[in-house]
Amino acid sequence: MSHPFPFSKVYGAAIVLAAITLYGLLSALFGDGVWDEIACVFLAIPLAVIVWKYSRARKTPSHRVERLNRG
Repeated sequence: MSHPFPFSKVYGAAIVLAAITLYGLLSALFGDGVWDEIACVFLAIPLAVIVWKYSRARKTPSHRVERLNRG
């Protein structure tokens, strides 16, 4: 039986964002100087993705909500 969504499509972006966050946290914890700037950039990437996805979601109308409201 084949799965409708492969593992990488479902969890791929979350794993990449988790790895970026982990790298940013570890570089902030163990590094100093330029590592602080690297940590700041890597910790800002997941926040930028959240803002980008939220702004895209607000611009596109949801047909599912319209169907639910009609009853």
